[in-house]
Amino acid sequence: MNIKTLGQLKASNYQSLSVKEELRKNLIKQLQAKEEGFEGILGYEETVIPELQTAILSRHNILLLGLRGQAKTRIARLLVNLLDEYIPYVAGSEIFDDPLNPISWYAKNQIATHGDDTPIAWQHRSERYTEKLATPDVTVADLIGDVDPIKAATLKLTYNDERVIHFGLIPRAHRSIFVINELPDLQARIQVALFNMLQEKDIQIRGFKLRLPLDVQFVFTANPEDYTNRGSIVTPLKDRIESQILTHYPKTIEISRKITFQEAKLTPEQRLIEADGLVKDLIEQIAFEARKSEFIDQKSGVSARLTISAYENLISNAERRMLINGEQQTFVRLADLTGIIPAITGKIELVYEGELEGPAKVAHTLITKAIKHLFGKYFPDPERAKKSKTANPYIKITEWFTEGNTTAIADDQTLTQYKKELMAVDGLKEVVKKFHPKLSENQTLLLMEFVLHGLAAYSQVSKNYLNGGFGFADMFDSLFNVDLANEDEEDFR
Repeated sequence: MNIKTLGQLKASNYQSLSVKEELRKNLIKQLQAKEEGFEGILGYEETVIPELQTAILSRHNILLLGLRGQAKTRIARLLVNLLDEYIPYVAGSEIFDDPLNPISWYAKNQIATHGDDTPIAWQHRSERYTEKLATPDVTVADLIGDVDPIKAATLKLTYNDERVIHFGLIPRAHRSIFVINELPDLQARIQVALFNMLQEKDIQIRGFKLRLPLDVQFVFTANPEDYTNRGSIVTPLKDRIESQILTHYPKTIEISRKITFQEAKLTPEQRLIEADGLVKDLIEQIAFEARKSEFIDQKSGVSARLTISAYENLISNAERRMLINGEQQTFVRLADLTGIIPAITGKIELVYEGELEGPAKVAHTLITKAIKHLFGKYFPDPERAKKSKTANPYIKITEWFTEGNTTAIADDQTLTQYKKELMAVDGLKEVVKKFHPKLSENQTLLLMEFVLHGLAAYSQVSKNYLNGGFGFADMFDSLFNVDLANEDEEDFR
């Protein structure tokens, strides 16, 4: 920026805008140019984003209301892209005063002293964003400010002088975007302190007759759960937040997959591990099942971070097998689902019934339901096939298990061992080839394993959860009838 003084700024015909007008101006340009805004926010194109744009055009303060893991904070951070790249301010000002509209004692004094020679500095839009997580220990002094006795003593000022004030986060966000995350967690008396800033657009610090017409774009985020569990938004404050926008979870598997792959942090080596579309859809379906499970607290929600963490674990579990076995390549198997259990149990809040079942068993139940949901997209319904007058495609498989045969698929098996276990099951490859004849060998093996899981989900064969894998047997084979709640599971490998 070549402009260094107030005189040069005036000569350039620079026009000052409030931060809300600035956001509005740049959004109008974006919409007219049909440019994509809010990059990386998926699934909100027809819901949240249009409402957010309307709120910006209306120059409103905004409340983003939704369950955890719905990109509320990320949306708030992306608003910075709608600010001008640089704005001028009075050099040395704590609150980045507008040179053409100063509000602090310091800026006014600088201009009164130096006139058009007042030094001007420039602030980048990346510096015009302040974020604060609301916690019970946040004070009025943190947000707004307080008297600084050390400053008063150092400058030899009385407490009647404005210069003894130490400004809090909000005054320092003058001409910027200020975000308070989890607003209900803020104590009610602290929320009351925000009234003036939202309505009268000034601040009050102790007994000072101080009026600072702050220019701030407020964005608040809140979780509906907080209204009952931890706190609430006081009604007068909520009334002063002009636009409340409801966020939501992805509505389709396709959108959920895009979010997962966009956010998953994989190394270049991990990206080389083959992951079929089936296992990718399965990870997403687990989250969809969790969001309607009777074992999980739906008011708490199931974050999109569940699928992201689960996918990272899935790939890492396959990578671990490859490293242990000294293999150069591998592909994700259903046995690798044992590796995602920690990602699931750490992301769900259980209700009483879920606590009785136990988090690990609930996670296994979600996996089974996801497999059952997707099975019909690849193969005929086993229950209908069993009742059908035509040939049951699964009859050879179930009869093989009825004869007392068992198989165990572990997540650390070499490709040769894995293939041997699957090929030993009579009729298994035949079923896959009948309905999917043009698959690669890896895909064929994966679907063979999928058939076993599908038949177990439909109670055609039994499935037992082993340490790092799954065991399959006849439904009435007592050998595999192990209580899932027993942590000392027998390893049948």
